[in-house]
Amino acid sequence: MNSLYRTMFFVPGNDPKKIVGAEIYQPDCIIYDLEDSVSVFEKDSARILVEYALRCNRPNCRVGIRINQADSPYYKQDVCSMVPLKPDFLRLPKAETAEDIKNLDSFITEIEEQNAIEAGSIKIVASIETALGVINSYNIASASTRMLAIGLGAEDFRTDMRMERSETGAEILFARNMIALNAHAAGITAMDYVYSNIKNDDGFREDVRLGKQLGYTGKSVVHPNQIAIVHEMYTPTEKAINDAKEILNAYEEALKNASGVTAVNGKMIDKPMVTRAMSVLSYAKAAGMEV
Repeated sequence: MNSLYRTMFFVPGNDPKKIVGAEIYQPDCIIYDLEDSVSVFEKDSARILVEYALRCNRPNCRVGIRINQADSPYYKQDVCSMVPLKPDFLRLPKAETAEDIKNLDSFITEIEEQNAIEAGSIKIVASIETALGVINSYNIASASTRMLAIGLGAEDFRTDMRMERSETGAEILFARNMIALNAHAAGITAMDYVYSNIKNDDGFREDVRLGKQLGYTGKSVVHPNQIAIVHEMYTPTEKAINDAKEILNAYEEALKNASGVTAVNGKMIDKPMVTRAMSVLSYAKAAGMEV
């Protein structure tokens, strides 16, 4: 199991066939969904099915569970039932304030103690789906040491903002920028939003490319065909790995020779370039590549 979160693959918690088959697509993380993809008449059965799946046949990848929002009648039972399964994280939808995170943190702590689970081992991912949530995204991201990632819930955000949806996503660009910025400021993962047009591979590729430019390091996905595309685009290429090695070798040589200035291919090497090169090699190693 690698340590990356390039893909968080949503699987309906009430669909046995999709639960059983999700791992074959090799996502970095599977998120069992108890919220949007599950009708109000199947919340209890979805919880039971996810519990059975994780106790009997836990996948060999990261596991998250999207619970229902805090003001729903399903939230309390979701947390009580799911924490004992020891998922890597709970994903909280419609997070709007730091208090939402602090309350979930306290609730998880209570259930961890009751089940002799190591304190703090279960993390939190927050979905930000309203204008207020975007404005408060740094406070949300830094509200708890359990925070693993924040990401935009684009469709709900569009609804909250009375936006018309475009294929390019221009209307949500500011929110994507804000969330990526505040995730990095808080030192947690920036997880890009779900691209819902599953038939537009070219548009999806462009959207992943833009997200990567904005500082995201992974993407939530709802269709198995999207997983390989995200992994391909986020995993460093052989050229990127070789370039990173060349920069680090030149930098180490400059240090040995007590030289304050060095260059590769006519470009001066500075500390940010070295940091980026180290990040490329670290990411490639985490993805299981030879470096």
